[in-house]
Parts: sequence; structure tokens; C-alpha cells
Amino acid sequence: MDDGLRVTDRLVVPDAELRERFSRSSGPGGQGVNTTDSRVELSFDVAGSPSLPEPLRARALERLAGRLVDGVLTVAASEHRAQLANREAARERMTALLREAVAPPPPPRRPTRPSRRAKERRLTDKKRQSQRKRDRRADDD
Repeated sequence: MDDGLRVTDRLVVPDAELRERFSRSSGPGGQGVNTTDSRVELSFDVAGSPSLPEPLRARALERLAGRLVDGVLTVAASEHRAQLANREAARERMTALLREAVAPPPPPRRPTRPSRRAKERRLTDKKRQSQRKRDRRADDD
């Protein structure tokens, strides 16, 4: 945890821009449950970060809009009993979120049409199915 958060090959968020808060975790934990601050909240100011280039910041702000509070992204981890394990889990979650947020958009879909053979196959299957159902009907004559 000394070199920062490696989001992509080129993007590293320095540890100085990350803020960690610790609190007591809920749930089972034995004797130490009321004494250890094992829950971790990791926060990163996406809107005010100098390490994010402007195009990546704009993309991240747009994609993470529902998760941001005043431009700050917060991730909590409390599934482990050890604080260190929760710190690692929070960092991994933050990395995954940021990596997805700054990823380039997928290439646009090229519209395609079904081939003539596919259309014919669909129609013959429909005819075969309707014939099958017609054959099952009871004749009232």
C-alpha cells in the first residue's frame, strides 16, 4: 500500500489522494467484535483529483454519477474480521470501479440484417410448427 492504487497501466492514484476511515463492523465476530475497528471506508475525490487527466475525469464523473456524493467515490468493506483484509478488499473494489469508469467506450454496433437463408429457415420452421399443431387438432366433422 505504498505506491498507490494502480487502476490501469498508465493511471495510478497516489495514496495521498485516498482517504481511509475505520469503524466497528456489524455482524458476528466473537470477543473482539466490540473492540476492533475492522470496517474500512475508502474515499477518493474523483472531481478534484489532480492525478486524473481531464477526459478520464469527465468519463468517470459521468459513469459514476449515481455513486458519487459531492464528487467523492466511497467504497466500504467489512466482510473480513481483520482490518488489513478489509483494507485490501476496499482497495480492490475501488480499483475495479475506477477501471470500469475510465475504460474507453465500446465500438459502436454495426447494424446487420438476417441472410436470405436465415429468413427461409425461419419461415419453414414456422410452417412446420403450424402443420404440427394443425395435425394435433381434433376434427369436429
